[in-house]
Amino acid sequence: MKIAVIAEWYPSPADPVHGIWAHRQALAARDAGAEVTVLAMRRPVPPLSLLRGGDLAALRRWGAATRGELAPTLLDGLELVPVPWGAPPRPLSYGTWGWWMAPFLHRALSALRTRWRFDLVHAHNVAPTGQAALAWTRATGVPLVVSAHGPDIIDIPARSRLGRAAVRGTLAGAQLVLANSRWAAARCTALGAPNARVQTLYLGADLPGSAPSPEVVAGAPLRLITIAHLQARKHHATVLTALAALDPPRRPSYEIIGDGEERAHLEALTAQLGLTDRVRFLGQLPHKAALARLAAADLFVMAGVQEPFGVAFVEAMAAGLPAVGGAGEGGPADIAAAGEGMLTVPPGDPGALATLLARLDADRVELARLGAAARATVAEHFTWARCGTATVAAYREVLTTAAAR
Repeated sequence: MKIAVIAEWYPSPADPVHGIWAHRQALAARDAGAEVTVLAMRRPVPPLSLLRGGDLAALRRWGAATRGELAPTLLDGLELVPVPWGAPPRPLSYGTWGWWMAPFLHRALSALRTRWRFDLVHAHNVAPTGQAALAWTRATGVPLVVSAHGPDIIDIPARSRLGRAAVRGTLAGAQLVLANSRWAAARCTALGAPNARVQTLYLGADLPGSAPSPEVVAGAPLRLITIAHLQARKHHATVLTALAALDPPRRPSYEIIGDGEERAHLEALTAQLGLTDRVRFLGQLPHKAALARLAAADLFVMAGVQEPFGVAFVEAMAAGLPAVGGAGEGGPADIAAAGEGMLTVPPGDPGALATLLARLDADRVELARLGAAARATVAEHFTWARCGTATVAAYREVLTTAAAR
């Protein structure tokens, strides 16, 4: 079976971790028996914030990184075909990007199928990529599978009528919708996906080769870590405020891995709260380097919102760390239901988080037990091998149904 994967968010020289989950699922499907080629949508238009800033050196750096994105390559053995395309600035137009993307993607799909007759298209995100692919798959009869991840079913339909129409049309037209949590599946159904065509399929994590041996350290402060883009919805600020509420001798250390538009604000807040000696901003790290930092931490914390799944949670749990997520969010809820090791607090509530941190600080035996349980939960429910097997089974079912018509 030959699969053409389409993704707007996909690792690149400019950002090697953006959409890493899409790449890992493609690798997992390949390892489970599918042949996979990836069409990575590359938009060589500077971000509006960069243009407004007027920093010529930053623009030159962006241009150099973008040129590196536009060359076909192999990434971990997968053929990666960049597809350049253009659209207006994101803030006001993102709901329409599927229409802008479609002609560029259609040419790329036709060119790929001429030399490599793929059987199925798998688009990551309902819009814009799924929407952009829909007309081509209808015209050619190639089945379309779309994965719903989060902003595509939350922000896009909420921000504009055109965006809502794009999402609804794609959900109704795809042969299968893969939702990354039960919450996401329910959301897709509410937005118009036929219930029989929606399947919950969890993403995954790699388990380290050997189980970690949790070290119970009664005297040392906790070591916290977050790996995420620095966006307001990730609630890094809530963690910082919670740290400031704890007694100074017992304040945890906190490593923040990632970059984004919130960095300047978070650095200023760290200084304002008197936490500069406890908090380290490590910036964006390569994926393997970021995961390696988990070995030096006790607890993963990301009690944010709009987390239908959250691969970072299960990556941390696979390394033997309990994870703290936002109560009521789809991903944390499903992970917690699968087994121990996932803890939740109300998003935006630093008091609740501070209480949890103080409790775990006082009971290191329980912390170690939760870490071991977290790894076991991932091993049973959330590995990439399991994801790959389920993904290929979903492809096969769609192809079998299409062949029977």
